Amino acid sequence: SWSVKTAAQRVLNATNSWLYAQTRNGPNRYVLDRGYVCTFSAIVVKSATVHLFHVGDTRIYYLAGDRLEQLTEDHRLWASAEQSYLSRALGMGEHLEIDYQSYPLEVGDTFVLMTDGVYEFAPEHFISTTIHGQRDDLDRACHRIVEEALRQGSGDNLSIQVVRIDALPELVVAELHEQATTLPLPPPLRPRMAFEGYEILRELHNSHRSHVYLALDRESGQRVALKVPSVELRGNPLYLERFLTEEWVARRLDNVHILKAVALTRKRHYLYTVTEYVEGQTLTQWMTDNPLPDLETVRDIVQQIARGLQALHRQEMLHQDLRPDNVMIDRNGTVKLIDFGSVHVAGIAELAPTPEHWELLGTVQYTAPEYFLGETGSNRSDIFALGVIAYQMLSGRMPYGTQVAKASTRVAQRRLVYRPVLDEKRAIPAWIDGALRQAVQVNPRKRYEELSEFIYDLRHPNERFLHQNRAPLLERNPLLFWKGVSLILFIIVLILLSTHFVPVH
Repeated sequence: SWSVKTAAQRVLNATNSWLYAQTRNGPNRYVLDRGYVCTFSAIVVKSATVHLFHVGDTRIYYLAGDRLEQLTEDHRLWASAEQSYLSRALGMGEHLEIDYQSYPLEVGDTFVLMTDGVYEFAPEHFISTTIHGQRDDLDRACHRIVEEALRQGSGDNLSIQVVRIDALPELVVAELHEQATTLPLPPPLRPRMAFEGYEILRELHNSHRSHVYLALDRESGQRVALKVPSVELRGNPLYLERFLTEEWVARRLDNVHILKAVALTRKRHYLYTVTEYVEGQTLTQWMTDNPLPDLETVRDIVQQIARGLQALHRQEMLHQDLRPDNVMIDRNGTVKLIDFGSVHVAGIAELAPTPEHWELLGTVQYTAPEYFLGETGSNRSDIFALGVIAYQMLSGRMPYGTQVAKASTRVAQRRLVYRPVLDEKRAIPAWIDGALRQAVQVNPRKRYEELSEFIYDLRHPNERFLHQNRAPLLERNPLLFWKGVSLILFIIVLILLSTHFVPVH
């Protein structure tokens, strides 16, 4: 599920740490010009995108017609016109800074990777001409270029690689797309019906998007939740792909706070998903049954939700539809996140085409403001949704009322006013309100960066929030504030009128 950038950087950082440790633990640890150091340039092709990773003074070129276009920057410091030193390389320091770029690909695109022993001696025109002349034998082209560099006096490392794109895959996630377009929808399901090795026990939930049934796996005896798409959406291939993405996500996460997908032991002939059955209630129902929960109970539920979100975020996934209906609490008090139909997976997003029209996938009451501007989400978008849920559990209302969904411009969003969660009827500390206020900031850059920071501040008084006492009237009662302002302005107008119309005697 990781993006190419994240996966490569994890591997390169580990390699850098190993090389740096070898130098620090070796006999040359105090010799500045000796150690386990190397330059690195690589390209990764995924779907119809090329990803470039670079550190050091090797180079990556793009062959544009008869001209070589250098895509990377040499990390080299020049001491004089003849002498230079590497400024960045693998193993040079404890922390690695990698240059990263990505470009869309087309058939015929050609990339050339070279060390300085080649590009400093073989002329660029010779390189491009040789590659074009040996287009049917690129290995032979590389040999000729190295021979030319040697003939020109190169005595350094001579390495060259030519990569040409001869074909590209379709811009789809092949497996999900194939299942979504080839598997038929199940027939109408009803209790006591046998279906694909399952016995349908009863319906658990239905909506315009899907139907969920409690079913018994006759082979294992396990009770499971079987979910099928609604008939109304059978002609929507994008929805059907997102439907299957739910199971794809669940299979890649192993966390007690994430709904678990059930291993399929039989071939599937219809479009449906199977997950564990959570015996309990939704957070929506729990809030109805517990309108005045104590603070510690709220903290515990919010912390469990956060742990589920952290499992998603570690895999570069965003839930994007976090709301009380998508949170289950089982009979043991364990909280689980469900419904991954709106989850954004960075690794899949790299394979998908850019949508022509932005679509809001989440539920508007809990959706972060940046989505209404057409912007992409981030971990902080899920933090906003969690903050709204925590606020609602403590107060029974929303921090901005119903106004967030109506604010689709930056000007409108700047007018949104946070209503403090503080209530004279409930003993909620001011620093709790401070933590909630930061979690649901309209500007994502002002929110918590990590879920762990939010959870910590819900249990430990943050110094910044300790001195926040009574909120200003504008936040506590905006209507009363503006009534007061209007009254003052009216009085000022009367005074001005009285001074301008003095009676003449």
